[in-house]
Amino acid sequence: MEPDKDIARIAQAFVEARRTATALPVYPGAFPRDLSHAYAVQDHALVLAGRTVAGWKVGRINPPAEGSDRLAGPIFVDQVTEAQHADMPIFADGFGAAEAEFLLRIGSIPDPAQRDFTIAQARDLIDAVHVGIEIASSPFPGINTNGPTVTISDFGNNNGLVVGAAIEGWRDTDLNCWPVALYIDDVEIGAGVAADMLDGPFGAARFLFEHLAARNIAVVPGQWISTGAVTGVHPVAVGDRVEARFDGRLSVHCTITAQ
Repeated sequence: MEPDKDIARIAQAFVEARRTATALPVYPGAFPRDLSHAYAVQDHALVLAGRTVAGWKVGRINPPAEGSDRLAGPIFVDQVTEAQHADMPIFADGFGAAEAEFLLRIGSIPDPAQRDFTIAQARDLIDAVHVGIEIASSPFPGINTNGPTVTISDFGNNNGLVVGAAIEGWRDTDLNCWPVALYIDDVEIGAGVAADMLDGPFGAARFLFEHLAARNIAVVPGQWISTGAVTGVHPVAVGDRVEARFDGRLSVHCTITAQ
């Protein structure tokens, strides 16, 4: 079925703006009227982009909308890096931010018929946990200030993922209690614990498995789940040096560049 003209126009505008690194000072249409409409834009943009999905970011909706307190967007394979110190681009004339996040790697495929998951069931589908930084960026400067439907419509405001070190013994560790801090140019900008992020990283995985099942999107082993900004969403500019520290033991770094 062909998407309606508004969905197609918005999706095309974002895909083209991202491809050419061109700012969108004004949202390219009427804001999506609800979450379903916003995900329809995202689905169409995924088809237009034709890029391989390496995982999914999960973000918080606060206050909740339509009974949902989280949202999702794709992370593309060409924007994932495991470099010790990566250069990560943002749309310099759009929106750019960095977020300290726990990253979960999917190890097993859930039953395609399963629609509801417990946190324990979601956790059992994970085979590794890493520390990381999500780069949130969009050609539209107002991506993060006009509600969740706008955020969802441009790939959930994701523009890259830095995969840091693996957390050894994660199955026997309460990640919700780990102190996390984010630094920009060696200055602490935010701090927090995952316990303050709804039901934590594995709750984000539970949400995502249910969400993708509802959208009939297959889960692929090896894909990443970026589980939410533990210390908040921190605006960044080109040239900023970002470091995320986890439990005083593990850290991950990147430098912000222009898209």
